[in-house]
Amino acid sequence: MRGQGENKTMTLAVINSRALDGLAAPAVQVEVHLANGLPSFTLVGLADTEVKEARERVRAALTTSGFSFPHNKRVTVNLAPADLPKESGRFDLPIALGILAADGQLDADRLARHEFAGELSLAGELRPVRGALALALGLQRAGQERALVLPLASAAEAARATTVVVHGARHLLDVVRAMQPGDTAEPLPRSLPPPPEPGAGGPDLAEVRGQAAAKRALEVAAAGGHSLLMVGPPGTGKSMLAQRLPALLPPMDEAEALASAALQGLAPGGFDPARWGRRPVRAPHHSASAVALVGGGTPPRPGEISLAHGGVLFLDELPEFPRAALEALREPLESAHITISRAARQASFPAAFQLVAAMNPCPCGYLGAPAASGRSCRCTAEQVARYQGKLSGPLLDRIDLQVEVSAVPAAEMLAQPQGEPSGVVAARVAAARGRQVARQGCANAALGAAQLDALCPLDEAAARFLQQAAQRLGWSGRALHRVLKVARTVADLDGAHTLGVPHVAEALQFRRALPG
Repeated sequence: MRGQGENKTMTLAVINSRALDGLAAPAVQVEVHLANGLPSFTLVGLADTEVKEARERVRAALTTSGFSFPHNKRVTVNLAPADLPKESGRFDLPIALGILAADGQLDADRLARHEFAGELSLAGELRPVRGALALALGLQRAGQERALVLPLASAAEAARATTVVVHGARHLLDVVRAMQPGDTAEPLPRSLPPPPEPGAGGPDLAEVRGQAAAKRALEVAAAGGHSLLMVGPPGTGKSMLAQRLPALLPPMDEAEALASAALQGLAPGGFDPARWGRRPVRAPHHSASAVALVGGGTPPRPGEISLAHGGVLFLDELPEFPRAALEALREPLESAHITISRAARQASFPAAFQLVAAMNPCPCGYLGAPAASGRSCRCTAEQVARYQGKLSGPLLDRIDLQVEVSAVPAAEMLAQPQGEPSGVVAARVAAARGRQVARQGCANAALGAAQLDALCPLDEAAARFLQQAAQRLGWSGRALHRVLKVARTVADLDGAHTLGVPHVAEALQFRRALPG
């Protein structure tokens, strides 16, 4: 038992850091408390296994870096707020600095002007952390006048947040030296590559011979940000066309590029700085589950639809995807975001992706093939109905453009001249997209129902034509709205303000039913 006059010294240090909660980065205070008593190292604050293992990494990193670890003290680390789950090794660096500050080896006041994140090796080297750009954007949104200190590889990603001062370090010793009095460390220089030119990079549309209707649909989809479904026999060029869509899209603006890069940084592969400003293209295999597509897990992580935010999600062999996975796309296609709810956590991610899908008309693929091709459909009517029935009506209703990609005979294909290059088509797409942004601030595919009357004026003949078509085909309100959006895009490509019969008629041609 301690006597009344016995010394009970204790020291406290507080280091600023951030956690990841979906795409958000809430502030975390790493409180380190040293006290006399039975030597121990306790870590509290709703930390998962990766964070709790920081005790051994931090202890080894401090001793191998030449610092004294307070082995004869009770070390208590609290990650506040206590009700926010903490995961990954990003708290290694702030814990190590907190121990040094609490032990009097570092100036706590200087540390308070920074936020820290980084995983430590046993030798004290700093390893990259996931979501570095999200951490920087969280600090930017908070409006705190603090600098962000990260491992060097992560700092290059975080430096994309241009209003945040970012410092990069290779080793724990580098950080400690920079925190010494009189240090004048410079922020990480930002060398951002220029945005890609429209039509630059990727395969060229000129390589596709024939398929004029499908190429026109691709141009309309790129101009208005519309979803596209291509239906046709094997070998007709569906995948070839889909691969050429990214080169037609305009470059991302600063806000889109930041959001896309932040989401990519949450993925296991991280964000590739060479891809800055380029629209992402995701093409998951048809065995992907609903969780892989929309996101999930504990903690919730973005799925393919969020990783394709601002870019293209290509689903080849669409009916082969699990039905639950396809139905999970319905809400994000409408709302452009996804909310993942679990028992203890909830996370929201943006999902403004452009869906491009391809499928065969039947299980064997040759339904409706011309007799000259020498291949005829072997499927029964029941098999065809079952195959096409894998795509629900509500899902098809949300796909703006549905085009048939027919087989082109080899002799006719060889005789076809080379088509327009991607750069020429991309210039028309950029001009049409510019008209849309100037008029309503977004692409036509993102228009709400309340905006259609004002932004899609129809002349008298076009209004009468559209009304007759809607009645004859039995369209839903959603289908009618999507036809109007596509007609608006066709008119934008023509530079027309009012929608005429040719614009509406072309939009109608892009909603063909599946052959059956």
